[in-house]
Amino acid sequence: MNAPSSSSSPTSAAADAATVVRIDFVSDVSCPWCAIGLHALEAALARVAPAIQAEIHLHPFELNPQMVPEGEDVIEHLTRKYGRSPDELRATQDMIRERGAAVGFEFRKGARSRIYNTFDAHRLLAWAETVQGDSAPAGAALALKHALLRAYFTEGLNPGDRELLAQRAAACGLDEAEARAVLASNRHADEVRERERQVGELGIHSVPAVILNQRWLISGGQPVEVFERSLREAATAPHPEPTPAA
Repeated sequence: MNAPSSSSSPTSAAADAATVVRIDFVSDVSCPWCAIGLHALEAALARVAPAIQAEIHLHPFELNPQMVPEGEDVIEHLTRKYGRSPDELRATQDMIRERGAAVGFEFRKGARSRIYNTFDAHRLLAWAETVQGDSAPAGAALALKHALLRAYFTEGLNPGDRELLAQRAAACGLDEAEARAVLASNRHADEVRERERQVGELGIHSVPAVILNQRWLISGGQPVEVFERSLREAATAPHPEPTPAA
């Protein structure tokens, strides 16, 4: 999977001596386990720094690509999708709130009342990756990812709402007028669809999916310790020899 980096490369003298691990992070902004996984991953990166640095690449995944723009009640949707009772789903939500709090992310109770379409969010994130470090701050796409996760799970807002998307883009240092132009057009739609297809071809059908150095897959919102151990292993593993040209 090829995508622009969502975090700047190390530039300090100490960072120059660091081992850089490529991280491909596949996720949806409406996925609670993706919020948990991203924060756990970043906590693990803080533990292994400065010896190990990350080059993070974001990849799109839509949990509900056919979702109508107005969304659907979250309990009704999840009950139909997974065949679980409302009480079981509420118990799962309580557990998710606890897991989120453990890694510093707030799932505000009752905030997530509806499931929404997230395709425009993925288009905007794809655009943000192309301009960060140029007309926008380095790491702007990852900052926008965080902002949209908070908007949905903490504030209870619609991550598919174009006004919200443009405002959050501006708050992350991205050009608001250009963000609105992207959203009003069909720009990056084909790119998002192609990258989703590539993810599917890799056998990834649930998120979050975290790929280290394009070799090791970590599935799900794992604890910080799992990410830390995997980062250390990836950083010390020998790189495979390049395949000779035919």
